[in-house]
Amino acid sequence: MNSYGDPAIRITLLPRDTNPQGTIFGGIILSYIDIAGAVEAHRRTGVERFVTVAMREVIFHEPVYVGDLVSFYAQTLRIGTTSITTRVVVEAERYGGTSERIKVTEAEVVYVAVDANRRKMRISREKLEGGEGGGVEVHETS
Repeated sequence: MNSYGDPAIRITLLPRDTNPQGTIFGGIILSYIDIAGAVEAHRRTGVERFVTVAMREVIFHEPVYVGDLVSFYAQTLRIGTTSITTRVVVEAERYGGTSERIKVTEAEVVYVAVDANRRKMRISREKLEGGEGGGVEVHETS
């Protein structure tokens, strides 16, 4: 059991997502991490558009297999003037096994808010969920 709350994404991975060794491609997991972090960034700030600028310290702890139910939990770590940093923890429930959840991957992802013209924009402090950051580090630098 975890204490992450509701997942940003939950998906069952399919045979099309496997590498020649029969496990899920790391790139597939990375793409879902990117989406889960962006979901968190949007939920936290209300900003419509973000671009990914960095994935830091991606750690693959265990393989993911076809049929695993994979949950991507995201939380906000820091909010800057134009950027937001999220942490995504990925857990798998093994197909056909127990309902035990195994931490398989984790990463820190940095996004920058952009406007309709794809130009960097400020993140409004008034729109932050939970007031002025809700327990998250809020900085006046990007």
